[in-house]
Amino acid sequence: MKILVIFYSLTGNCRMIAEMIKKTVQADLLELKPEQNIPQKGFMKYFQGGKAVIKKQKPKLAPADKNLDDYDLIFIGTPVWAWSYAPALNSLFSDYVIKSKQIALFCCHGGGKGKTLEKMETVLAHNNILGKIDFFEPLKYDPETNREKAAQWAESMVSKAEP
Repeated sequence: MKILVIFYSLTGNCRMIAEMIKKTVQADLLELKPEQNIPQKGFMKYFQGGKAVIKKQKPKLAPADKNLDDYDLIFIGTPVWAWSYAPALNSLFSDYVIKSKQIALFCCHGGGKGKTLEKMETVLAHNNILGKIDFFEPLKYDPETNREKAAQWAESMVSKAEP
């Protein structure tokens, strides 16, 4: 079974979880990289990020080096911005047809996940959603426990997937 982990990370939380999933299930990794990113710190991070979510912006992404059609199982991860997924995922969902795939969704947040995972599930309605999980500031609060949680969840998603 070919497995891909797609993620966007501004502060490193989703990157840590994505890398643990990759390592655990021997997956390929695709980081969504906007050509122009928002600031990583300070008030402007929240202002620009929230504004981008509300306006449903689709930032131009660096070209992907993976073909999503080649994969049987796709993990998709995002930070929570304004109780939704990051705009880089708007670009992903707009630029690529993701249909009839086995999907596992994760998010990282610092206050609450809101309806982030449900919104992703709605956009990916023509797929088999195997599971969803969220992580509360995994770099800040007990990174090792969060890595273990990610690894166990990833293994459970692979065991649910059909080859």
